[in-house]
Amino acid sequence: MTCAKPFSRRAVLASATALSLARLSQTGPTAQAATQGPRAVAGPSARATADSAAFDTLRERWRTMMTGGNLDAGDADFQERIADIDAAAEARWRTLDVDAGRTALWPDLPLADPKTGNFSKSYGALRTLALAWDTPGTSRHHDATAAQLLVDALEFLYAHAYNETLERQDSNWFWWEIGVPRSLVDTCTLLYDRIPADRLAVWLRPVDRWCPNPDRRISNPTITETGANRTDKAVIVAVRGLLGKDARKLELTRDGMSDVVGGGRYSLLAYTEGPGDGFYQDGSFIQHDCYPYTGAYGSTYLSGVAQLVALLAGSPWQSTDPDLRNVYDIVDRAFVPVVLDGHMMDAVRGRGISRQNSGAEYVGRQVTETVLLLAHGAPETYTARWRPLLKGWLTRQTYQPILRGISLPSIQRAKEILDDPAVEVGKRTVGTYVFADMDRIVHRRPDWSYAIALSSRRVGAVESINQENLHGWYTGDGMTYLYTADDPAHWGDDYWPTVDTYRLPGTTVDTRPRTDLPHSQKYRPPVDWAGGAVLDGAYAAAGLDLVPDEVSLRARKSWFLLDDAVIALGAGITSTDGRTIETVVENRNTHDTDPPLARGGTWAHLEGTAGYVVLDGGRLRARREARTGTWFAIDQGATTGGDTTPRTRRYTTLWLDHGTNPRGARYAYAVLPGASADRTRRYAARTRVEILANSPRTQAIWYERARLLAANFWQAAYVRTGDGGVLGSDGPCSVLLRRDGRRLRLAVSDPSRTTDTVTLTLPWRVGGVESADPTVTLDVRRRTVTVRTAASRGHTHAAVLVLP
Repeated sequence: MTCAKPFSRRAVLASATALSLARLSQTGPTAQAATQGPRAVAGPSARATADSAAFDTLRERWRTMMTGGNLDAGDADFQERIADIDAAAEARWRTLDVDAGRTALWPDLPLADPKTGNFSKSYGALRTLALAWDTPGTSRHHDATAAQLLVDALEFLYAHAYNETLERQDSNWFWWEIGVPRSLVDTCTLLYDRIPADRLAVWLRPVDRWCPNPDRRISNPTITETGANRTDKAVIVAVRGLLGKDARKLELTRDGMSDVVGGGRYSLLAYTEGPGDGFYQDGSFIQHDCYPYTGAYGSTYLSGVAQLVALLAGSPWQSTDPDLRNVYDIVDRAFVPVVLDGHMMDAVRGRGISRQNSGAEYVGRQVTETVLLLAHGAPETYTARWRPLLKGWLTRQTYQPILRGISLPSIQRAKEILDDPAVEVGKRTVGTYVFADMDRIVHRRPDWSYAIALSSRRVGAVESINQENLHGWYTGDGMTYLYTADDPAHWGDDYWPTVDTYRLPGTTVDTRPRTDLPHSQKYRPPVDWAGGAVLDGAYAAAGLDLVPDEVSLRARKSWFLLDDAVIALGAGITSTDGRTIETVVENRNTHDTDPPLARGGTWAHLEGTAGYVVLDGGRLRARREARTGTWFAIDQGATTGGDTTPRTRRYTTLWLDHGTNPRGARYAYAVLPGASADRTRRYAARTRVEILANSPRTQAIWYERARLLAANFWQAAYVRTGDGGVLGSDGPCSVLLRRDGRRLRLAVSDPSRTTDTVTLTLPWRVGGVESADPTVTLDVRRRTVTVRTAASRGHTHAAVLVLP
């Protein structure tokens, strides 16, 4: 038998005839990209048909994607945003140096030392001016004098700051390969008709040197670009190709999206199985090898891919990669769980939490804009879900009016949804998510949400590079994030510069003094057990084997996420360094007030936030204080650094003191989000949860209301249930069992990823299997369940068993 020669990835992507540009208007760009079959997007035939008009059409499309094109400038929403664009530009116009002997464009951005990043900021400022110049309704719209000043400024920067002969001089590679090229190609697109053709060709030379393709790091050719950096470069190369009418650049963009050169390993459109950068099928996103970054690099990644799909749709360079549909699934898997009322959860923003000018609401707006763009033409199966979702985000984002912070094209798309009475306001997302591939847990309830940030050998505890996130010491050590409907501004109201970063909620810490985190020091704790299991998308068990950096502190920490409470257990808390060890229950930003704080013997209640109940008789300590700090203290990056303006916020802190050099200390407490003081008092008097075990071997609870048994086994062990049964495990795992009528619902994972199988001994008799994952086997006679956990990367295995 003769076998056909296998196709290369490049051949598959360029295997059929391209869809003509004339058909683009029939369905919308993103819909066509996803629904059309294979077609030629490169190769000789595509290049031959790519005449000048094709480049002009796509260049004009990119321009419209920035300015909105012919919008109704009389509409109040557009007017407000246009006024903001104009004001930002005018602030820069007022100080622009136009003198013939100038050494910089602006006095606050001297260009002598590239390590300051001022040359990158200068190009960014020129983009701001160009956007205002090309936006209808602004004060200098298509003003000839302004256009010439901008052209002169571009010539000046080429001569003095960024050209193909200059070297980096140890300045940040990102500015040379991504930051400046993106600002430059955008500015040239906006000014295209006013730029002499010969000068445009010259100004693009450094782009060709520093960003010739999406695949490689020019500053370090051994590095293959991944994730958001690959996306950024793909956008730059595409727009540079449009400006220079270079079909090869568009081919490089399309092929770079699918990583043709690397055989698809770092494709922007495919899920990765790790380790390393990219989106995972469970919704995790990793950048810089080991850091959870859905709300930073991940949002940039998705935005860039969506823009490229929209830009290239219907053109000779449109991607036909069958993995393109994954872009839509990623919205649901990766972003919907971590965007709350238009805000991005801080647990997945990495070092971005220290950036003053790009907080959670900024990233939330970016994701909202991206989903608006995708929804403009995605298949109906997606847009039917997304339109109500978007309307909910847009309606409930009240901390800062969202239409004032998004682009004009996005405002137009948003208004189409907001003004459509047939689109309902979507309810808040409800569900429970264990992101095993990035050690993050998210529990979403109708009126509150809870996130937990963990770390392990696989996932870094904290990233600090470029003098950012200098005090993020404990953000990956089990920090917990409580979001309530009554206080959406909690995390965004100058929380990070003012909170006591030695006392982050959820953490167990050594109270030693700390210094600023050093540049690029990666700390992945030498532990395997981090993660958890989720049952029916409603309940979860999570745990962390805590081994902090440079201290002797050790602890086993568990969280059980329930309908109306979070139960936190700690055991084996041991230290020999002669310092006090604390577990922080809460550290709440109460803005400029002190809400009522009620306290009982074992409980506390903070009005407008939650109730807190100690479940094992420990003493809950409390402090109320005003705290002052600056954004500059936590972020001193050349282009991200905060200001030195002191900011003051009021805080209520609750913690448990384990004393000096504790040996085998424990804790147990409940967080009751949204509970009243009376309910908190009653919960303390008669808890709904029974603690079955709290030791370094196992931690477990029984939740009577849901008839739920949840346990984290740190090693082979067993737990006795209240009715005399025994739940046993022959190795490390996370387990949830729920008695649901005649059914026993089971969820199991191995967060340590150290076992090939886990065998559980069930506490109750069972009669058979109603449904189960292929990895789950039941032995009715022995009353055991065996789960094949090998190569499952800590993900949950589920089954529904039949009770006799």
